Amino acid sequence: MAAQFGLSRRQAQDAIRLGRVDLAGLPCLEPGHEVEPGSPLSFWPNRPRAGTPAHRLRILYEDRHVLVVDKPAGMLTLPTPARERGTLLEHAGKYLARTRGPSRHYVGIVHRLDRDTSGALLVVCSRQALRPFQLMFRAHAIERLYCALVEGQFERPRGTIDLRLVIDRGDGRRGVARAPGQGVRAVTHYEVIEKFGRSAALLACRLETGRTHQIRIHLAEIGHPVIGDPVYRPRTGPPFEVSFERQALHARTLGFVHPLSGRSILVDSPLPEDMARLTELLRRRFQATKR
Repeated sequence: MAAQFGLSRRQAQDAIRLGRVDLAGLPCLEPGHEVEPGSPLSFWPNRPRAGTPAHRLRILYEDRHVLVVDKPAGMLTLPTPARERGTLLEHAGKYLARTRGPSRHYVGIVHRLDRDTSGALLVVCSRQALRPFQLMFRAHAIERLYCALVEGQFERPRGTIDLRLVIDRGDGRRGVARAPGQGVRAVTHYEVIEKFGRSAALLACRLETGRTHQIRIHLAEIGHPVIGDPVYRPRTGPPFEVSFERQALHARTLGFVHPLSGRSILVDSPLPEDMARLTELLRRRFQATKR
């Protein structure tokens, strides 16, 4: 890094630790990592620090009652009891104060995305809208489509996973129910968009129900864990050939009939930069074929 980009050794080490260096298209956070001769290196001096999402939210759709925001990976939707700063709730409030005046604005969260899942998330910004949207999410009347990069080879181009989920599978983590009558109903429909040899695939996943961690649990259960998932990927067996800093899961599409205006709204969030780089890396490393 120092030789290729004219940096001091200290500057090169700091750039790597801050997540501003890519090795073969993916961030490398270890300054002592051994690099094969000829491996492509990229330096992005203006990239936000690794693990620190951009300070300003990207707004995908807005009206007087709702915002649909493009949540970056690494940002909590709501603070935990530890009272973290920089949550989506906080940033949404700042956006409304910046664009609609400094008075205190109502912000309501009606669904969540995991900290390391990116993509489209709906926030209500009027008390009048809270209850109607809560009821729509509980009735699964919202169209929700996710993109996931997963391990393994799929023999069928599409399928449905209908497995009930429990809060504790026996080790303190959520999982699939093992006894009849346990858990809550959870249904995920998936379609293979692109295959990367026998090693990985890009899926479109549509939620029929919206349970916590549903896609991650369902895909791991059928032998195709989301790449980079630190929780539900089985710990036995060798690691995946390509490392990734988070679960490769993105909320791509959010669609609904607006309960207050009656308009049909369909919002699309483009694949984020890190998942786009991972997709290109998988294409280069493994033979890629369309579904």
